[in-house]
Amino acid sequence: MATDSKVWFITGASSGFGEALTQVLLEKGDRVVATFRKPEQAEEFTKNAKGNGRGVVADVTNPAQVKTAVQEALDAFGHLDVVVNNAGYGSLGSIEEISEEETQRQFDVNVFGPLRVLRAVLPHLRERKTGHILNITSVGGLIGLAHAGIYNGSKFALEGIGEALAAQVGPLGIHVTNVEPGPFRTNWAGGSATYTPNTIADYESTVGEGLKASQSRSGNQVGDPMKAAEAMYALVRLEKPPVHLVLGGPAYQMARKKFQDITHEIEAFAHLGEPTDFS
Repeated sequence: MATDSKVWFITGASSGFGEALTQVLLEKGDRVVATFRKPEQAEEFTKNAKGNGRGVVADVTNPAQVKTAVQEALDAFGHLDVVVNNAGYGSLGSIEEISEEETQRQFDVNVFGPLRVLRAVLPHLRERKTGHILNITSVGGLIGLAHAGIYNGSKFALEGIGEALAAQVGPLGIHVTNVEPGPFRTNWAGGSATYTPNTIADYESTVGEGLKASQSRSGNQVGDPMKAAEAMYALVRLEKPPVHLVLGGPAYQMARKKFQDITHEIEAFAHLGEPTDFS
C-alpha cells in the first residue's frame, strides 16, 4: 500500500462519477468503501476489489442505512480520509409542472441525503482533525437553467451547505470542496434523470427546448468521467484545496459568464440597493 494511500467513502457508486472514481482509485492504490442500493452490486464490488474495497448497501434517503454504511466503512479500514457525496439525480421540467411529491424526492436525494452522510461522518473526521469532503454538486448549482429549476434548487442548496461547512470545519483541519461538473458522458441526462414533459405552450421555447437539448446530448457530452475522477484524486492531495472545483470546459465557460454577469448587475443597480442602510 502506498504511503499516501487514502480511504474513501463514496455514495452512489453504481454509475457515473461514483463508478469512475472507484475504478481510478483502486487502480492507484487507494482504498474505497462504495455504497450501492442493491446487495448484489455491493457484493460484486467487494469481490472485485480484492481486499482494497468494500461495497455496502445504503440508500441515502434511509438514515439507518447511511449510519450503518459509515460504521461498516470504519470497521473495514479503521478510518476515513475522503467522503464523497455523489449520489443524486436530475429532475427536469418546469417548476410549475413538477409535482410536489417529485420535488420532495429531488430534495430528499440531493440535499437531505448528503446531510445524512455528513452527520454520520463528521464526528469521526472531527475526532481525527483531518479529512476532505467532496460534494458533487453541478454547474447547475451555480447557474439556473430554464428546464432544471427544481434540480437547480437542490444543487444551489448543497452549494450553500458546502460553503458554510467549509467555514465551520476548516479550523479543525477538515477540507470541503464543492465539485461542479458540467455535461459529462454519464447517464445523468439519460436513464438516471426524471423528465416531466412540458405541456404548457408558454414554456415551449424555454423549458421545452431545454428538455429536448438535454435528451439529445445524452451520450454525446464532451466531459470524460475518468478524467474527472483523476482530477478529484489530485484534488484531495493538494495542501490547500479549493472550496469550489468546476469540471469541464463548458462548465468553465458558463461559470465565468455567470459571475461576470452578476458582478455587472450588482454594480449596475448599486444606486438602488446600497443606500438602504440606516443613516
